[in-house]
Amino acid sequence: ASKVRVGASPKDVTYREDGIRVFHYQSDIKEQHHTPLLLVFALVNRPYILDLMPHKSVVQHFIKAGFDVFMVDWGTPTDADRHRTLEHYIERYMHNIVNHICDYTERDQISLLGYCMGGTMSAMYASFHQELIRNFILMAAPVDWSDRSSLLATWCDEKWFDVDKMIDVFGNAPPQWLQGSFAMLKPMSNYVEKYYGFYDKMTDEKFVEEFFAMETWVNDNIPVAGETFRQFVKDCFQRNLLVQGKMRLGTKRIDLKSITCPILNLMASGDHLVPCGQSSPFNDLVGSTDRKSITFPAGHIGLSVGSKAQKELWPAVCQWLAERSN
Repeated sequence: ASKVRVGASPKDVTYREDGIRVFHYQSDIKEQHHTPLLLVFALVNRPYILDLMPHKSVVQHFIKAGFDVFMVDWGTPTDADRHRTLEHYIERYMHNIVNHICDYTERDQISLLGYCMGGTMSAMYASFHQELIRNFILMAAPVDWSDRSSLLATWCDEKWFDVDKMIDVFGNAPPQWLQGSFAMLKPMSNYVEKYYGFYDKMTDEKFVEEFFAMETWVNDNIPVAGETFRQFVKDCFQRNLLVQGKMRLGTKRIDLKSITCPILNLMASGDHLVPCGQSSPFNDLVGSTDRKSITFPAGHIGLSVGSKAQKELWPAVCQWLAERSN
């Protein structure tokens, strides 16, 4: 499995800060759209799920459609980073990255695609810096935690989960604990059915290659900076402050109404991590008039790597963005 090549598309690093890198994807296709695109993934796993293999790559769809594509790699927080807060990530790192891309491409604005927690963070960013964001695509991203239908919401309930104790002991949220928790959300499929499936198809080379590429990604977990984790669990999962307009980063209050750019909200109907009910309210919380939602038959990860999504969803997303990027 270690020989599986993941993160398929050739890229350069154009910016570094505190272990964080910005990838710029190489392309021999003539750039057709004025506005560059930045992909922002969650802090929990590696971002190459958006560029897993040549034929399972969201990045490739955008490149082939003539976009100038960048991606954030958040790096691996060390013990020294345990005090990094959400404000740190959004008002410092994201802001520096967006300004870097504007300088690098000589453009005034970028488009943002935020996946999962990366989408939540991107929404917070866009609410503060709407002038820099041309379009915003939210992808399987939670914003309203009043929908308690996911097991994750139950586990994070303050009745059962003392996040302070956890972070005070560990410093950062440990990757093994995070990964084990995600796997236990669907124990049968993650610990039993998956391997039966592999046993059935182990002579199919394409299947085996894809299986190990996914396994590489699933097992490539990283810690989450302690203070960011604490803040996200308390303010979002437990207190649901974002949709109430009560969430603050440092001294600034996040007001989603100040997002006025075109919005595309992508949800997965089979998402066991972020149920659609946690994402769908977003379109009514922003100040935008150009708003669209797509609920696609896939799971949280299938939304980016599933063959149906690759065939049907991403060409439509590229088309939507193309119409708003010149």
